[in-house]
Amino acid sequence: MEQTQLQTSVISVGQLLQYPQLAIPIYQRPYKWTQKNVMQLIKDVYTFRSKSAYRFGTIVIHDDGKNYNIVDGQQRIITLLLLVHAVKKHHQSKIKNPELKKLLCDLDQNMFTPDFSNDISLSNISSNYQVVEREVITFDEDLIIFLLNRCEVIQFVLNDVSEAFQFFDAQNARGRDLEPHDLLKAFHLREFSDKDEPHKTQIIDKWESMPTDKLSGLFSDFLFRVKSWSRLQTARYFTKNETDLFKGVNIDRIDAFAYAMPLRIAHRFVDNYNSNFERQVDMQQMPYPFQLDQTIINGRRFFEMIAYYKEVFDIYKQNVSSLHPTLNENSKDILEKIDSYEGSHRIGDSYVRMLFDCALLFYIDRFGYIEINKAIEKIFIWAYTVRLDYQNVQLAAVDNYVLQNLNLFRVIKDATTPSDFFALNIPSVETNYSTKTKDIENLFKKLKYYGN
Repeated sequence: MEQTQLQTSVISVGQLLQYPQLAIPIYQRPYKWTQKNVMQLIKDVYTFRSKSAYRFGTIVIHDDGKNYNIVDGQQRIITLLLLVHAVKKHHQSKIKNPELKKLLCDLDQNMFTPDFSNDISLSNISSNYQVVEREVITFDEDLIIFLLNRCEVIQFVLNDVSEAFQFFDAQNARGRDLEPHDLLKAFHLREFSDKDEPHKTQIIDKWESMPTDKLSGLFSDFLFRVKSWSRLQTARYFTKNETDLFKGVNIDRIDAFAYAMPLRIAHRFVDNYNSNFERQVDMQQMPYPFQLDQTIINGRRFFEMIAYYKEVFDIYKQNVSSLHPTLNENSKDILEKIDSYEGSHRIGDSYVRMLFDCALLFYIDRFGYIEINKAIEKIFIWAYTVRLDYQNVQLAAVDNYVLQNLNLFRVIKDATTPSDFFALNIPSVETNYSTKTKDIENLFKKLKYYGN
């Protein structure tokens, strides 16, 4: 029985695309990268062009003795092929660098040329190539050299197909699918500035100390929903497709855009204040002024933001009933009843409670505890209207309620004072369709939001 062999190497894009034996096996899924994926890859090429090298990740290959079958990496490889085809079309005749001219000639003769018959692949290749052509026109020779010679992949070649797939699973997920927050961690570690590099170990240790289920809950039940709903976007499930919500700007690379100036001022000022020698005397530290709907600063600030909101979320969830010393009787009654009414532990009711929590935390994030009693009452009536109006509450119903009715998240986002928020008129509820929400109905009656 032949022993499984594993060969590992780091190769450039120019080398990878010249493998004559490279092949896309029939078991591979269609080419599904969108224009957004393509633009991200091109953006990475531009962003890291000053580096000595940049890695696009790993490629897993099964060597069957005849072909190098792509087990993992097909989407990137096809996109790189489109890039190189466009480079040759628009630049090859104008290249002056002799080494680059030779490399492009070699690619002409040896480049991997797969056949595609799947309609999905053909459609995506066609639309993505149009995007690639528009972007490649502005490439200069240095950028083309960087793409072909200094952009790399880590290549794993195995001679057993089962082992290749097992290796692929282990490489990508350590036996499980990667969580969206895992992908965000990898992205923001890459975005660290040189000055922040010494802090990486400490930040990674802090991140890894947070249980995965807690991080997942923080993103999916709080951060993702507030950000999405305040942008008038659906917020049912936080998946890998929504991670762009938590990618912002790299403060060291962003151009001098006007909108970035307040971010740059706050970022630099906080760092300068905390590093001044006076802090060694007064022992004070200024936290960065995070806001849920602000543009995220990539790298170190992202990790600080997540740690900050995890603490906010944990404290709120642990002791919401004693949220603030200025709570009045109505507020205390609301916070006690939403925890204790008969149907409070049903799945549908947990979605309504999540809606209340997200809106109240968003209000506090924007205005602090100013007029907190009015805010609790307003948000309670708005959120629990869903519970009284619907006999069966599903996550889809909650999501639709936010987007198709009074979107309180957008109101809070656009409000400049609490009075702007309180001006929102919420209609009374006329019927209670649930038999286990009598306490909620009584609160609505007490607050004059039930019946005519």
